Amino acid sequence: MAVGGYIYPALSSPNPFPSSTPYTHNHHLLGRPGVRSARPPMAAATASYWYWLAEHPAIVGFRWSPTDLWFSTWAFLLSFLASYVALCLALDAFLGTALRRRKPLPLGPAPAAHALLMAGVSAAIFAGTLLSAVAEIRDTRWSWRGRSRTTPFRWLLCFPPGTRSSGRVFFWSYAYYLSRYLHAARGVFAVLRRRRGAAARVFAHAASVAMAFLWLEFSQSFQVLAILASTLAHAVAFGFRFWVGAGLPAARAARGAPVALGCQVALLGCNLACHVGVVWMHFGAVGGGCSGIGAWVFNTLLNAALLWVFLHCYGKRGVCDDDGGATLSHHGSSKDL
Repeated sequence: MAVGGYIYPALSSPNPFPSSTPYTHNHHLLGRPGVRSARPPMAAATASYWYWLAEHPAIVGFRWSPTDLWFSTWAFLLSFLASYVALCLALDAFLGTALRRRKPLPLGPAPAAHALLMAGVSAAIFAGTLLSAVAEIRDTRWSWRGRSRTTPFRWLLCFPPGTRSSGRVFFWSYAYYLSRYLHAARGVFAVLRRRRGAAARVFAHAASVAMAFLWLEFSQSFQVLAILASTLAHAVAFGFRFWVGAGLPAARAARGAPVALGCQVALLGCNLACHVGVVWMHFGAVGGGCSGIGAWVFNTLLNAALLWVFLHCYGKRGVCDDDGGATLSHHGSSKDL
């Protein structure tokens, strides 16, 4: 039987892969359903993950389109942002004035379940983006030879002008964009739990949705590194929040650990370094500039607003994360706000 230009013995034979039969694997076929492999189980599992995360036709052939994809139009984005901010602020005002309620509403296991879901989704997007970036560099670096000065590092920071939102990395960028709607539920939790600075967190979540949309709409540079850093930080932070919220072993001892603070500081530092790198490459290191630089300017303003939210939450007496989890008061004792 011939598959992808290689000859495999018939699967109906008593011994499909006799030791005397030479065979060669095609990396694009590894892990594909219906194609058998004589590799060890660990190698076969790795090949299967690679196929489903970076080589599946839906991933390789992805293309950003306002007509064929969910939540991909400006009208939907603006409608959602306006509705989300208005409803959260109205709910916050209603709880604070009409009900005069200062104590948090009981939410049961909902925040912990949401944290577990976000940790899983973030881990999947991180793995898919990483493998897809490796595959894109592998498949396109031949075109960087000769006159082109592009290197893998420069490609990660600065897409060439004219780059279209299609292919592997933009598939996972779209997945990241969709996950921002799921992440926005943390703003609702903050309002219902009567957290300090709930309005600032709502605006921060709305800004993250808008930024992810701009990445796709304008093929913005440096988004691969931004997605990798963001999803890694979210996987760690939300995994920790689930661990504490579910009361797993040693959760009480770890409750005051500044895991969310550490992840946010690392993420802010990574974003700052990426912005500096984009400026350097667009105006000096790379001829022709970088793709999506106009959206990058707006993205920078949104990041500045997020930095203000961060300082607003962490720069006063107490420390607060976006869902009011483990915190430290000005006396250094841990408490749940």
